[in-house]
Amino acid sequence: MGETNEISSAPITPRPVDAASRPPAVAVPPAQYQSGGKDAANTNKTPKSLTPKSRTPRFITPIGSPVRRALRLTRLNPQDAWLPITESQNGNAFYAAFHTLCSGIGIQALVFPVAFTFLGWTWGVICLTVGFIWQLYTLYLLVQLHESPETGIRYCRYMQLSNATFGYKLSKILSSFPILYLSGGSCVAAIIIGGSTAKSFFQIICGATCTAKPLTMVEWYLVFTCIAVVFAQLPNLNSIAGISLIGAITAIGYCTIIWVVSVAKGRLPMVSYNPVRHGSQTEQVFDILNALGMIAFAFRGHNLILEIQSTMPSNEKHPSRVPMWRGVKGAYLIVALCLYPLGIGGYWAYGQMIPEGGMLAAFFGFHRKDLSEFVLGLTSLFVIVNSVCSFQIYGMPMFDDIESQYTRRMKQPCPWWLRAILRVLFGFSCFFVAVAIPFLGSLGGLIGGVSLPVTLAYPCFMWLKIKKPKIYSPIWFLNWVLGIGGMLLSVVLSVAGVYVIIQTGIHANFFKPQ
Repeated sequence: MGETNEISSAPITPRPVDAASRPPAVAVPPAQYQSGGKDAANTNKTPKSLTPKSRTPRFITPIGSPVRRALRLTRLNPQDAWLPITESQNGNAFYAAFHTLCSGIGIQALVFPVAFTFLGWTWGVICLTVGFIWQLYTLYLLVQLHESPETGIRYCRYMQLSNATFGYKLSKILSSFPILYLSGGSCVAAIIIGGSTAKSFFQIICGATCTAKPLTMVEWYLVFTCIAVVFAQLPNLNSIAGISLIGAITAIGYCTIIWVVSVAKGRLPMVSYNPVRHGSQTEQVFDILNALGMIAFAFRGHNLILEIQSTMPSNEKHPSRVPMWRGVKGAYLIVALCLYPLGIGGYWAYGQMIPEGGMLAAFFGFHRKDLSEFVLGLTSLFVIVNSVCSFQIYGMPMFDDIESQYTRRMKQPCPWWLRAILRVLFGFSCFFVAVAIPFLGSLGGLIGGVSLPVTLAYPCFMWLKIKKPKIYSPIWFLNWVLGIGGMLLSVVLSVAGVYVIIQTGIHANFFKPQ
């Protein structure tokens, strides 16, 4: 009993010299993993005056070691109880699958057939398969790295793991912009896609004889943003599990409708599967690299995996990586069943004739007159709902980062009214960017190259730094090859994206969404 009282009376968070700079401690269950942040590595260094002296003799190691380990693991970053990512931690494998599906299937997957026009059948399928296996492997690494049994640290955000691997300053350079785009940029893309599809949906429902005055594209963006901001008031990531489920169902729905209709209608007349080759040999090489960037851009969502896993309870006996990986495997089985039919079926149906907008543009462009208004309207509605749901899950890390600035300075949780105001301001900031840069989707190849290290390279280096596998072992070689290969591929794809934009140009209709 004496030992038990001594352990339970230990301070949860070591108190530094400047005690006023930290919020009050939050009680957690024994043996729970602590959250890793910027100073996570330093939290294990407990001042001697604050560490209770164990009465357990050192020679009783079977008892003493677990007790001391449990005591170390009870320390927690108290801000986690105030922030949207870690505010609620009662998720499970099903919730993880919902979130992973909603973030893993996006409108970007509809451009796979466009990439196939430059790669051809064989290399298109090979590149799609290699990309899928590669990103699934790095996803596995992130799930395993989420919590460290050795130190008791739990990395609940991608930037926290990046800080622990590369250092605070270097991680800001390497990770901040890609993660900022993958979160905030995806919210902007959701407004662009959702708003433009809402306009098409209204035209389908209203019909050719409709006399109602149509809204402008900016007004449709505004309508979509208002809807997205209303749902953004849900407090934390765990509370939007139902939203993610709806987003996953609608994504599967419109992907399935599009590829099934395209295949059922048969190949277009005079369709050709010869890879597109125009210009000099240098231009052809850059076109191929830009196509690889399109495929890489579709494999997004890795910047959310650690955040999704942080919604689960975790301790030494029941680590969160077990149910998380179970949910991820189920989710990515469904992702594969959506991506491969889109790429292969779409290219079979349209070949070189597929428009730059991908399968969605081909669906409405070639089959608008062949299909019933119900099918067209249902597909459009699925895209709109999925865009609203994607806005929520990709916006949550941004809400978390914004609110962390307040909690760090004010040493208290963000009040509900301020949280609502901040999320509204973020939503309309994305609306402004969407109106200002409505051609953001045409930069897919370039953006895919820039954000590729977050998905394919950084997790390999993180594993090498944190897990420290045996030098020259197979896993050591594999991660070095994939990490360096991912960084080189990122540079090459980024250069290719810039080159293609300069050569072909883009319709830079600033503040003129169409």
